[in-house]
Amino acid sequence: MKAIVVSDQAAGTAGMKLVDRPEPQPSINDVVVQVYASGFVNTELGWPSTWTDRLGRDRTPSIPGHELAGVVTALGYGTTGLSVGQRVFGLTDWSRDGTLAEYVTVEARNLAPLPGDVDFTVSASLPISGLTAWQGLVVHGRLQAGQRVIAHGAAGAVGSMVTQLAREFGAYVIGTGRAPDRQKALDFGANEYVDLDSQALEDVGQVDLVFDLIGGDIGKRSASLVRAGGTLVSIVGPSEARPADGRAVDFVVESDRAQLVEIVQRVRDGRLRTNIGTVAPLDDAVAAFNPTKRTPGKTIIRVRP
Repeated sequence: MKAIVVSDQAAGTAGMKLVDRPEPQPSINDVVVQVYASGFVNTELGWPSTWTDRLGRDRTPSIPGHELAGVVTALGYGTTGLSVGQRVFGLTDWSRDGTLAEYVTVEARNLAPLPGDVDFTVSASLPISGLTAWQGLVVHGRLQAGQRVIAHGAAGAVGSMVTQLAREFGAYVIGTGRAPDRQKALDFGANEYVDLDSQALEDVGQVDLVFDLIGGDIGKRSASLVRAGGTLVSIVGPSEARPADGRAVDFVVESDRAQLVEIVQRVRDGRLRTNIGTVAPLDDAVAAFNPTKRTPGKTIIRVRP
């Protein structure tokens, strides 16, 4: 099978190659999925799990990419809940070979059934962005209707999901980002928008929840805006500052079948829109990892035409 591999951490994206690899075989509780579309995060080559397994042993050459949509082609021993020929989507284990390949082995519990009326490209854009937004708002942020939420990076792949879900759950959403992204954030449902280059973040006043996708100085300044009992949620590591009378939570997204089902249902009925910027074939995946200009939205690799 064709796959993108990395083997030299120092080389970064320059060391990515399209190669032929043996098709994977399923272990206990695994399935093999023929990948139709794959998503990735540009920071993956900086993650320790891209290069080593859970015991710290080198696992290169490794295949990056951890979001997928495709069709189950084989079941491992003891696997239940899925069947050969079934359309699925989900998020693969960080420490195993990923989805920038024609086939991948995945623990069955990390996948959810994909309805026939949802396109593979669309569904491959959902796992990281959708699950991150859901878990940050619902699980860690304990969002309630009527609360005020700051969604940093509101026009990005994750931020646009945060904005839409928070609005659906009854929150007032203040999006932030760069000036050119204002209209896009408003189109995704932000009630108002703060241009972080020219407007004072502190002018928004007190909020119940900050969802930080930026970190650094912005994350630090955000802590003072969280009212008593509120939460600062971060996916970019522990915040340098904590709310005086609230909580600070940083987390790494996890696959969750029930949440994936909730997310894809919202796509089906129009409550949730994806934010896809670029779609490229597997042969062009290396170039997609190295864009020559800023590309808003999620990049998806279409593995099978």
